[in-house]
Amino acid sequence: MSNKTVEALFLGDICGKPGCRALFIGLRQLIRNHKIDVVIANGENSANGFGITPEEADQFFSVGVDVITTGNHIWQKEEIQYRLKSDERILRPANYPPGVIGHGYTVIEKNGISVAVVNLQGRVSMPQTDCPFRTADEIIKQLQGKAKIILIDFHAESSEEKEALALYLDGRASVLVGTHTHVQTADERILPEGTGYITDIGMTGAALSVIGSDPGISIQRQLTQIPLRSEISDSPAMINGLIATIDPASGKTLKLKRLNTYLGV
Repeated sequence: MSNKTVEALFLGDICGKPGCRALFIGLRQLIRNHKIDVVIANGENSANGFGITPEEADQFFSVGVDVITTGNHIWQKEEIQYRLKSDERILRPANYPPGVIGHGYTVIEKNGISVAVVNLQGRVSMPQTDCPFRTADEIIKQLQGKAKIILIDFHAESSEEKEALALYLDGRASVLVGTHTHVQTADERILPEGTGYITDIGMTGAALSVIGSDPGISIQRQLTQIPLRSEISDSPAMINGLIATIDPASGKTLKLKRLNTYLGV
């Protein structure tokens, strides 16, 4: 930790081989350069755009990721399901119905400080799930006395829904970042009661792509309206994300810095 603050790094949806390559090559340097204490990475697109495998999850952890968050694509690799049961560092959205396997939040210890990470999924233009607002209420109640720092990945399509949840939780969560759209927004800000917010932290994946996919296929889909299958663009990658500086005593965000780094690998 630097100057008695916690530096939290959120990495946008790791997309396919280019995203994994960028993570494996670039993360350790980011941690050193910015004195990062905790790393949260959304990994639901790492397996060629759809889901994540146990092997990829282990590689994430080996380069410095502390918690992997996900979203609607988490169910697309059946082999990850046993890890969802056994490994609390790999989250699925907490607002899936009761009885669904896996963990929606976790608490980790970093340098003697408890840090909670919560994964939620939106309901606008997304698969049907339970209410993320009420689910967040219940989780924050359960975290009382366990962690002052609460970091939320809200995997959602709607900017309205993301902003509404952030303002609803202002002062009760340390940071809420949006994921899912793969397009980084330039609206990072600290809300009135101290919650850090950005509508979407973007994507870690191919820079010359359409949300990570091959541009030629995406263009043909628009021109023809034929539902062509997307393929990940295997081209030089970028890292998108957000760094939040947090006061561990109050759990409030002090500073935010967007990351948009082209690696050329």
